[in-house]
Amino acid sequence: MAIIKKVRGYTPKMGEGCFLADNAAIIGDVTMGRDCSIWFSTVLRGDVNTITIGDRVNIQDGSVLHTLFQKSTIKIGNDVSIGHNVTIHGAEIKDMALIGMGSVILDHAVIGEGAIIAAGSVVKSGTQVGPHELWAGSPATFKKMVDPSQAAEINVKIARNYLMYSRWYDTPDIDPTVE
Repeated sequence: MAIIKKVRGYTPKMGEGCFLADNAAIIGDVTMGRDCSIWFSTVLRGDVNTITIGDRVNIQDGSVLHTLFQKSTIKIGNDVSIGHNVTIHGAEIKDMALIGMGSVILDHAVIGEGAIIAAGSVVKSGTQVGPHELWAGSPATFKKMVDPSQAAEINVKIARNYLMYSRWYDTPDIDPTVE
C-alpha cells in the first residue's frame, strides 16, 4: 500500500480512479485530480509547499516532486506524462506536456502546453518553455517547434496509455493481450 502521510496539518487528496503504486509516497499538501497514476518509488513531497496535479497525469517510476518552503509550488495540468526518474522542483507543467526520462525541472520554470522536454534535460530555474516547443540538453535550450497536433495525438496518447496500464493492477490475473 502506498505511503500517504499527513504533515503540518495537510493530508494528501486524490481524485477518483487514481492508482498509487505500493511504494509510492504522497506526503502533505498534495492534491491530484481524477485518473492519475503515481508509479513505483515515486515521491510527491508536499511537506514544505503545495503540489497540485490535474486529471490523467502519470508520474512514472522513481520520480521526485518537491518545492521550496514559502517560495515555490508545483502545478501540473491535465494529460501530462512525467517520465521515469524525473525531478521536478517547484515548477509549473501545463496541459499535454511530456517530460522525458531523467529530466530535471527547477524552481519557477514553466513548461508550456504541449511542450516536450527531451530525456536527460535540465531546465534551469526561471526558464519559460513556450507552448509546443521541444527543449533538450543540459542546460536545456530550444530545439524546434512541435506540431500542435502531436501534443493532441502523441502526448495525450501516452497519458491515456498510462491510465490503461494502471487499470491492469486492479485485475492482476487478467492478461490484457487476450480477449
